[in-house]
Parts: sequence; structure tokens; C-alpha cells
Amino acid sequence: MMMDDSDSDSDTGTEAATVVGERAVVAGPTLRKKDFVDRVTARSGVKRRDAKLAAEAALSVLGEAIENGESVNLPPFGKLRVNRTKTLANATVHVCRLRQPIARAGGGADAPDTAEEPAEE
Repeated sequence: MMMDDSDSDSDTGTEAATVVGERAVVAGPTLRKKDFVDRVTARSGVKRRDAKLAAEAALSVLGEAIENGESVNLPPFGKLRVNRTKTLANATVHVCRLRQPIARAGGGADAPDTAEEPAEE
């Protein structure tokens, strides 16, 4: 069986190329939960045990929201919307769209994204 160049094994750390329009996007390394907790600990300055509990709770809430088909709007992470869901024998596959704001001069990535939802006057 021949393997397509765009396929990747997430456990081997190989990169996968995905064609988007006219350009190829190469997926970067995978962020694992342990590394995520380490980054949260470093950024927040709290004890690792406390950061791990908070990170696991946040990931659980995000997973439940995606499972329920809810849209997620969490700046600076961005807006995530579930487009399609397919149930397989051993997993559920969610095809999602993630829109992240571009850092703007003076506003940064934390600036509110008003492109889709204009502010009321």
C-alpha cells in the first residue's frame, strides 16, 4: 500500500502537508497535555498541581462544548465552530473552523474581533 505525501503518523512526529487553496500548509509539532500544563504553569506562575487541575477542567469544558456542537468564542484563542460531525466505531470526528484574530497595531491578539459582530451604537 502506497502512502500519500500528505499523510502523517502523529506518534512519529512527522509533518503533514495540507493543500489550502493554492498553498501548502505544513502542520507543526503536536502540543501534548503535559506540555500544555507546563506552559500554563510557566505563564501563570501557579503551582503545577493547581495549573494541571485548571487546565484539565478547561479542556474538559471545551471538549463537552465541541461534543454538543456549540460554537466557542474565547479570545485570544479565537472563534471555533463545528461544521460537521461523523461518528465512527471508536471515535467521533468533528470538522471545525477556527478563526483567530490577527495581531493589530496597538490592539494585539487580545483585541476584540468585531469583523463578524459589529458593536452596537
